[in-house]
Amino acid sequence: MTSLHTRHIQPLILKGLDGNNWRLKDYVARGGYAQLKRILTEGITPEAVIAEVKASGLRGRGGAGFPTGLKWSFMPRQFPGDKYLVCNTDEGEPGTFKDRDIMRYNPHALIEGMAIAAYAMGIAVGYNYIHGEIWHEYARFEEALEEARAAGFLGNKICGSEFSFQLHAHHGWGAYICGEETALLESLEGKKGQPRFKPPFPASFGLYGKPTTINNTETFSAVPFIFEIGGEAYAKIGKPNNGGTKIFSISGDVERPGNYEIPLGTSFATLLELAGGMRGGKKIKAVIPGGSSAPVVPGAMMMETGMDYDSIAKAGSMLGSGAVIVMDETRCMVKSLLRLSYFYHEESCGQCTPCREGTGWLWRIVNRIEHGEGRPEDLDLLNDVAANIQGRTICALGDAAAMPVRGMLKHYMDEFAYHVEHKRCIVPAYV
Repeated sequence: MTSLHTRHIQPLILKGLDGNNWRLKDYVARGGYAQLKRILTEGITPEAVIAEVKASGLRGRGGAGFPTGLKWSFMPRQFPGDKYLVCNTDEGEPGTFKDRDIMRYNPHALIEGMAIAAYAMGIAVGYNYIHGEIWHEYARFEEALEEARAAGFLGNKICGSEFSFQLHAHHGWGAYICGEETALLESLEGKKGQPRFKPPFPASFGLYGKPTTINNTETFSAVPFIFEIGGEAYAKIGKPNNGGTKIFSISGDVERPGNYEIPLGTSFATLLELAGGMRGGKKIKAVIPGGSSAPVVPGAMMMETGMDYDSIAKAGSMLGSGAVIVMDETRCMVKSLLRLSYFYHEESCGQCTPCREGTGWLWRIVNRIEHGEGRPEDLDLLNDVAANIQGRTICALGDAAAMPVRGMLKHYMDEFAYHVEHKRCIVPAYV
């Protein structure tokens, strides 16, 4: 992982990916837990903590991009019963692998960020829901929790204050749908992981029916650094409405796939350069900039685009989780869509009819086009089915299945039409 600015990823720069400097002593040596101590010992009010996060411009790093400080302010501080804090580490979006590296190499940054968040919202209990297919990271996080408890950074009367916070890890079972926040809550309660209707939203009816705030791993991990340099300074690292830095997981046809932390607003061309450029010197063809659920963007257009929420939205896609999938000139868009559509068909929880039936329909249409059995009317049918899924489901998985289809057809209709007419791929490498 390469970082330009923030401390919470810095150990990867200092010693590489050896995994030997994640312990509490290493984190404290880098200034870890200093901000939690300062907030608690200097009597900084919860309201001031939330105001600082608002000033930073930090937006949710898990995909939605909702302002973090604003979300924290929704928590009813005077609620008389239990309230909960939940970290979403159910990182199942294809192309995304940043959160597991944070937990692998710097888990205490996440713990400190969650403790600060809990103090700000008056929460006494938190959970980190960890993707079921990353057992090593789960085990490491459990070790980090034990270290933090033993040192007095978790538990009762933290740092000698009146603030108490218990944090637990919960291992999921690898279901993609549990990355959706309400499905995650259902799973955390021991139920089948299926999304809930909203409203009510988790801030009023969340875990066990109590007020709950949910943020992504990267979001919480940025909090200690925000308090180290100040919210306004953090906001200035990025650009207006896109404050701070963002970790981008870049994969595909690049020389050095990996995680790269850059200021929001940095050009895609710079990110591609950090990743070593296109593998084998081939030409860039297409980029999926925000995880597999984001619409594809032609490579030439992406080269003129900045890596921030607003610029990518202007290009017709979304920043999402920050998973950047790069495809070179040899990639067949039909074959690429076949893989994506199969994934969403398999991962649909089946609760909503448009998603349950529609995702299978999309996959079967793309499958017959790819295998030389496509019909001319299939191209319109693909668009029609996708349009009838999008916006008609309880959660965003339906949209996630539909948007790649519509994006591919928008920019690469010629390839799909060629498959239908000639029963083979237009790309020479696949002929």
